[in-house]
Formats: sequence, C-alpha cells, structure tokens
Amino acid sequence: ARLGNINTWANAFGLVWKLPYSGRVSGSVYPSYASILSGRRGGEEQLFTIDYLIDLKTIPAFSAADILSGAKTASRLRGKDVLIGVGTDQIGDVHRMPGYGLAAGVYLHALGGETLAKGRPIEAGWFLPLCGAFLLVALHLFVARRALARTALVSGFILCLAGSAILESWQVYLTSVPALLLLSVAGVSSAWMRFKRRGATINALSGLPNLNALRLKESRPGIALVVARIKNYAEIVAIFPADTERALVGQIVNRFELGIDGTTLYQGDDGTFAWFAAQRPGIALGDQLEGLHAVFTTPIVVADRQVDLSIGFGVDQDATRTVVSRLGSATISAGEAVDEARKWKLYDPSKLHDSEWRLSLLGRLDMAIDSGEIWVAYQPKLDLTTNRIVGAEALVRWSHPEKGDIAPMDFILAAEQHNRIEKLTLHVLDEAVRAAAAINAHGIDFNIAVNLSARLLERSDLANTISARLSRHGLQPERLTLEVTESAAMGGSGGSMRMLEQLGSLGIAISIDDYGTGFSTLEYLRDIPATEIKIDRSFVAAMERSHSDRLMVHSTIQLAHSLGRQVVAEGVERLETLELLRQMRCDKAQGYLIGRPMKFVALSRTILGERKEIAA
Repeated sequence: ARLGNINTWANAFGLVWKLPYSGRVSGSVYPSYASILSGRRGGEEQLFTIDYLIDLKTIPAFSAADILSGAKTASRLRGKDVLIGVGTDQIGDVHRMPGYGLAAGVYLHALGGETLAKGRPIEAGWFLPLCGAFLLVALHLFVARRALARTALVSGFILCLAGSAILESWQVYLTSVPALLLLSVAGVSSAWMRFKRRGATINALSGLPNLNALRLKESRPGIALVVARIKNYAEIVAIFPADTERALVGQIVNRFELGIDGTTLYQGDDGTFAWFAAQRPGIALGDQLEGLHAVFTTPIVVADRQVDLSIGFGVDQDATRTVVSRLGSATISAGEAVDEARKWKLYDPSKLHDSEWRLSLLGRLDMAIDSGEIWVAYQPKLDLTTNRIVGAEALVRWSHPEKGDIAPMDFILAAEQHNRIEKLTLHVLDEAVRAAAAINAHGIDFNIAVNLSARLLERSDLANTISARLSRHGLQPERLTLEVTESAAMGGSGGSMRMLEQLGSLGIAISIDDYGTGFSTLEYLRDIPATEIKIDRSFVAAMERSHSDRLMVHSTIQLAHSLGRQVVAEGVERLETLELLRQMRCDKAQGYLIGRPMKFVALSRTILGERKEIAA
C-alpha cells in the first residue's frame, strides 16, 4: 500500500479551490491522492485548481454495505481506481466545496484525481487579468466619449467572467478577483462621479441644467448659441425669499418655452439663460428673438407684486469654436444688448481680439502704475449756491506709449474681472488724497471724490488703509468723499454696509454714485450711510426734453434734502440744464460745462486763480 497526503488548501472563506500535488509530513514528502490517482506529479507544495465543472454525481460511489452485498458492485469496480474513505464527519475529514457545501474529503480527492486525469491545469494567475483591467480603466478615464468609456468597463466584467469560464474548460485557470475588484471600484467611482456631476450640472432652484452642463456640449454646424441676460435679476431676487424666487424662475422659464421650440434651456445663477437655436424654416433668428423679447415686456406677477424684467439676447453663430468660448461671446453680446437698450445683438468676432488686448493690458498694469502711464485726472465740482469750485472727482487715465489713450472702461473692466482692481483703486486714492492735501494747504476748503470698487468694501482693513493715507498726506477725513454704486453698497453678505458705516465713523463722506440706475428705493436710500447722492448723467442730460426725467431729478433732490443728504448732478453739459438744477436747489453740479477732466497742475491753477480773482 502507498501512503498519500490528504492535506488540503482552503482560502479565507474556508472554500477548497486547490489541492497540492504533494506535501511534506514529518520530514517526508508524500504525493496527494489526486496525484497518485492520475499519475501526474508536481513540485512540493505546488497547488493545482480543482475543476468544479466536473459533476461530482458522475463519480460512482458505493457504501460498505454495497461492497459486502456481492457481485453487482464487483463488476462495476473491476479495472477502476478506487478511493476508500469515510463518508461522514466522524474523523473530521470534511471540507467546504464550492457548489456542494460540506463534503467528506474522499469526494474532494476524487474530484482532484479527475481534474489531473484530464491533464495538468495551467495556473495563469492574477497578473494578466489585472493588467487587462488596468488598460480598460485607463481607457475609461481618458476616452472623451462617455459611451465608449462605459463600454470599456462593462466589457471588462464580461471578459473576466465569461473568459474565465471558457478558459477553465481548457484547464487554464485565471485569478480574476483582483481584476474584478479593480473594475468594480472604477465602476462605482465612475457612477459616483456621474452622480456628483449631475448635481453640479443642475440648477437647484429650477431643476434645469445649468451652464456647466452646457459647457460639456459640443458645437454643431449651423446651430446658433443664444444667451438671454436679465439685467435686474439680482436686484429682483434680493427682494424676495427663496420660495418666491422659485416661483419667479418658474414664470421666466415658462415664457422662454414659448419661443425655443422644446430646445433644452440652460440656467445660470445670475439671471442668465442659454440654449442652442436651430434655424426655423421661413423665420429669421432675429425675428424669433424679437418675438421672445415682446413676451417679456409684460410684467411678471409674483407674490402679488408686479416685476418688470429688463432682458437682452446675445447670439454667437461661429460653430467652429468651443461651446465654452461661444458661451462667453454670447454672454458679452447679451450684456451689451441690455446696456444699449437693444433687443438682441450678434457677437462680433473682432471682439475676440479686444479681449486679448484687455488681457495684455493686465500684464502691463503694475508697470504702468509705477511708470506713470496711469495717472489721475480731476473733474471739478461746482457749488450751485456760491458758484465756486469746491471739489473734484478723481478719474483714472492711461496714456499708453504705443496705443495712445486707452478708454478707462477697457482696463477698469478687465481689472475688475481679473481681481486686479485693488492696486489700481488704491493708487488713484493715494494720488487724489495727495492732490487734495496740496490744495487745502493753501487755506482752501477743497474736497476730493474717489470711486471705490465693490471688491474693496469686502476688505476688513480698508478703513485702516484709507486712514493711513489720509494721515500720510495730512488731509482731514471730511475732505474725502468715497463714491460707491447702489449695487456695491447693498451687495454682498452685509460686510459692505458695515464697512461704509465704519468709514463714515471716521468722518469720511459717502456718496451714492449713479443714483437711479440700481435699487433706487426709499428703503435703500434710508439704509445706506451716505451723506451725498449723485444723480446719474442719463437723467440729468434728459431733463430738458423729458418731463418724467425732470420730475425724477426734482423729486430725488427733495427726498435727499429731507433725509439730510446733499445732491450732486453729473453730466451737466448745457447752461439751461445748470439753471434748471439751480431752480431745483441742487447742491453741486459736475460735467463738461463746469470743466473737463484735467491734470492736477491745471486744476490747481484753476482753483488758485479763482481764489485770487475773489480776493482782488
């Protein structure tokens, strides 16, 4: 009789997937019963995978009673290899077999013998499947087409499962669990990222896809990209609670759906909406937009309040550019359409070069400040009671050595958009305070006004910064006026208002610039800690020909005086306008009629010359 090794190898779950060819016991090496039965040998402790595709029921089994009964079993056993073992767990020789549960060891070794009888199994291991899984995951991550990327992962699962089954029929065994685990992690991660992206591409208020979703789209030939901009959206939203805003957006969306023919509508967070517009037979895109504009001329009723929307449309028709670039272009055109009181505006490709020009200006901005290319001009303010120049507004100018004078809005807007406005504003402030201090040093009470960016109002050290400049140049705080727009004063999370109050407590005057173009309500006028209101030039210039504008200016002056505020009218270019303002008891006036923006030398000469004439 030969001694055989009945030791087995179980995995972490207690399942016996493999058997050894042989094993060492008490210093001696004994072949396994599977090796003895098949006559196939392997290295010491070398394992082979059991072929569980073999049906255990196909291996004849006889009880001891059957053997003792006689001839029937003898004929069936003749010429066969026989394994004799205990079929119960009386001696503890039981094992957990995949697909069979607990079974006596004799059955396990019988399956092992049948496996080796078919041929020596090839153990291909885990490396090749894992490499294949890595390649498929890489394909999933870096392929632009999402459908193809998802197919890569699904194909990996199918190949691992089906491929393993097919190869096992040829006795080639792959360890595909690490590959399946990698594919599972990639699949779950991908699904989670898609879920997160969906959340990042949906407007939480309306449920519409947002502009991030639009940026993921591809341009299509012959399809225009349209952007609608509601200019006063932020002001309207600030008035209503969130639930009311949802109702407002719902009504806006309903109106858009009347004119976009079922096309997907994308919503931004700032009153911007966009969609792709295909050409409709017999109807020009401009006519479509004018019709849609007409739909928005009727006020929207929200929470029993009528809301007028100021809307404009921008169009980009260049399908050769990316959607991201086209979205920016159409947004610019929509903003310009609103500012110019036009219904819609087609994007001019030459503007692209203007944008590049603005960015090039930013790269030169610091040097221009240091070299003196950027300088400060001063526009005088006239006291309408004494008829004397009592102050000026500081205005930034840029004289480029190659391009000549650059329009202030070109570089100011670029500086605002790219977070470069602080240094520019503080430079103007420093120059203006120095100039005012020089004039006051002659015993002349002279005030200087400086435009303050909304971004600076969020700086916690702004009051200290301005106070330090006043002290450095020896100018009293009450001689400085900071001009802020209504939207800047009322914007943000309340920090702007607190900063204005802090500046006011130092004695610095606060002026509401461009009054009439923003919130313009009694509530806001009462809440802003201002000492002065500056009426926008658009109303002042139209007073002579427009009764409503004249009435608006007059009522604003009366309202401001009743609240203890002074009034400055800007944009005065005609003597008749100046006389009207005097009759309305306006406090100060500013405009080309009083004086154009000038350098400090010219301003100083004008002020000092005026005082000499009075003294004479």
